[in-house]
Amino acid sequence: MNNGSTGELTKFSISSEDDGMRLDVVLAKHLDAHSRSRCQSLIRSGTLTIDGATISEPKYRVKQEQQLIFIEPAPIDADPEPENIPLKVLFEDDAIIVIDKPAGMVVHPAAGVQTGTLVNALLFHCGQSLKGIGGVKRPGIVHRLDKDTSGVMIAAKTEIAHNSLSAQFADHGKNGPLRRTYNAFVWGVPAPEQGKIDAMIGRSPHNRTKQAIVESGGRNAVTHYQVVDAFGGDKWTVAQIACQLETGRTHQIRVHLSHIGHALLGDPSYGIGFESRERNLPMILQKALKSLARQALHAVDLTIAHPTTGEKMHFSSPFPEDLTQLHKCLQNPDS
Repeated sequence: MNNGSTGELTKFSISSEDDGMRLDVVLAKHLDAHSRSRCQSLIRSGTLTIDGATISEPKYRVKQEQQLIFIEPAPIDADPEPENIPLKVLFEDDAIIVIDKPAGMVVHPAAGVQTGTLVNALLFHCGQSLKGIGGVKRPGIVHRLDKDTSGVMIAAKTEIAHNSLSAQFADHGKNGPLRRTYNAFVWGVPAPEQGKIDAMIGRSPHNRTKQAIVESGGRNAVTHYQVVDAFGGDKWTVAQIACQLETGRTHQIRVHLSHIGHALLGDPSYGIGFESRERNLPMILQKALKSLARQALHAVDLTIAHPTTGEKMHFSSPFPEDLTQLHKCLQNPDS
């Protein structure tokens, strides 16, 4: 089963827990990339069959062991266009380009965001040779960072490189050198200071724009963390932690850390309930956090095997100015 990416087939059997549920609800559970309303439109368009018969009614009640097959229709939005957007390039050759993505930049065009993305910038920087690499809508993209997460990203410039990097990211370093490290600032200090978070992630049943920890119907997700430093005293504590991903789910680090009670500073989606802690911070830290205006998460390191030479390559990105300022204030909160 896939997550509903363009042109690919999704096939699954109805489980006992989904027996008798509406078709649109079940489809939304299996397609991470789509809301329930989008699934309703897809069903009505005749893109789904059950036991070989086309079903176009979202209210249809599914039965256990029925076989569902869904093929994502081709998108009809315009192909992304090149845009002269400055990029901070960490490395580039004929096969790959490694950039330091700033916070606030969306990786690829999507509903409501057709311009100003990393893809638009890459098409301008790399020229027409990039078009279509790995797909027309997301040329060169093999992994993503959230809009407000900064740091190291890699893109492919050839089909061979795209296939190699995609395989490495899908393998998550089990059989190769791939390694991704994120640094985050979180509320409180996790105990133990080193650990593994193993909890399934799926679309939130309460808010379709968010992810959540689910007991069933989600996707396996594993995050390893290590406390790098701790700050604070009696009234407040904040930790800087390093995270390694064993899987790559949407919002994984943010969801997992919130789940264990240590949400990221500044996270507008998964830090709800932690805002009251802000008033316990020294004023200099309150101002730094307000200036941050995003989740305190940065992709600091990336290690890969070069897709054509096989050479092990390591890339890193220092904290951008906003996180550097936050870090300084945490180290000297009374200055």
